[in-house]
Amino acid sequence: MKVDLIIKNGLVMTMEGRGVGLIENGAVAIKGNTIQAVGSTFEVTRDYTAEREIDAKDKLVMPGLIDAHIHTGLALLRGVAQDIHHWMQKGLWPFMKHVTIEDSKKGSMVNIIEGIQAGTTTFCDYDRSMNHLVENYIKIGARARVAELVNEIPDNIGDVPVGELYPFYTEIGEQKLSNNLALIEKYHESANGRITCILGPHGPDLLSVELLKEMKGLAEKYNTKLHMHVAQGDREIDQMVKRYGKRSIAFLEELGYLNERLIAVHLTEATDQETEVVAKSGAGMVYCSGSIGIIDGMVPPVLKFIESGGMAGLGSDQAPGNNCNNMFNEMKFAAILNKVKRSNPTVFPAALSLRLATIEAAKVMGMDHEVGSLRKGKKADIILINLLEPTLSPLFVDPIRNIIPNLVYSARGHEVETSIIDGQIIMENRQITTIDTRNAILEAQQAAKEVSTRAKQDILHANSEMLQMMEEGLL
Repeated sequence: MKVDLIIKNGLVMTMEGRGVGLIENGAVAIKGNTIQAVGSTFEVTRDYTAEREIDAKDKLVMPGLIDAHIHTGLALLRGVAQDIHHWMQKGLWPFMKHVTIEDSKKGSMVNIIEGIQAGTTTFCDYDRSMNHLVENYIKIGARARVAELVNEIPDNIGDVPVGELYPFYTEIGEQKLSNNLALIEKYHESANGRITCILGPHGPDLLSVELLKEMKGLAEKYNTKLHMHVAQGDREIDQMVKRYGKRSIAFLEELGYLNERLIAVHLTEATDQETEVVAKSGAGMVYCSGSIGIIDGMVPPVLKFIESGGMAGLGSDQAPGNNCNNMFNEMKFAAILNKVKRSNPTVFPAALSLRLATIEAAKVMGMDHEVGSLRKGKKADIILINLLEPTLSPLFVDPIRNIIPNLVYSARGHEVETSIIDGQIIMENRQITTIDTRNAILEAQQAAKEVSTRAKQDILHANSEMLQMMEEGLL
């Protein structure tokens, strides 16, 4: 049978079954945007011929990584809010009110470039102005499941003193919900199905009960998921207790939010009991190890969530919190931080991290019928990794394989040579083929410079620890 592309002679990792599904001399046949066959090189080349063949000798062939929670619209502010208290209020918000839609779009493209170069093929992006940011995914050729960030707070929210209740404005919420619905109507299943859209309530503390109920009803109407921050920090819990007299998870349970439609991001402040309640409800969890570690110095209860029967995935979150939107980084930190938290080197093994960045993330996002593993009929989202890089050498295959521990604990992302998304080669020999990456980076740099100038007085007024470190010559 004739196909478009055969990848052969590689170490193929399918992520099928309970483990990682390794085929030592494997091959993948691709026709159009779909995987036609996965098996041994002998079997695939016997049964299929192709317009093009890629010899994957000394390469790992695996599913593209899934970033289950990312805000690419914040990429322009990478590194401006680190090592401080009140990260959002004093670090991020003084900048954010000066970031235009075009600024966000330029930063977003750099974030997507970064992700693709480190093996991410599916981005679950959740941000404001998504109707504009989504155009980057269409242009570069990535897969994305996107949601508009819906809240009822004004752009100058950073002016509200820490600890005071946020003001809600109905008209702001209505406009942002309208943007989310327009996103769904215009872009859902666009770009040959690469772009899909869901709903994005910002968090239980950032929009009214009425709007939360409305979005729950819309999720049922559209039969879609709700991507939402839940118990993401002490700031949120403080707001919830002051406004409603109860913590986030009890509040959401009363509203009927705890079910399979909910993608609960972070759960940083959730107790073990609350975590178990969310896990048993059927909701999924996204764990952003690097971001929460840097912002809050905490390890969210992802292991407790999994042990309670829940499905979890990994996300990189945002550049001004995490600095690094690289799923290899997330896999490594997820494993290490949980080992330290439990004082046990056997918990959170490398294979678990790998599954949470591939097939388990796909399940959380409701995409496992299309991506997350290599199997006939799934979308051809595949990356090729050079096993001859120093970080992955030497390779042992018998009696113990070392490829999975090295992939999680040693790889940095630069080992990814080729990225195939929806059957199209988007990156080859580390070069993205669909856009001018250098020009995109230069455009974002100029936009960042202009934002910094406009935001200067608000940054000085916020007087974060970063500003103090600047004055002491520490930055």
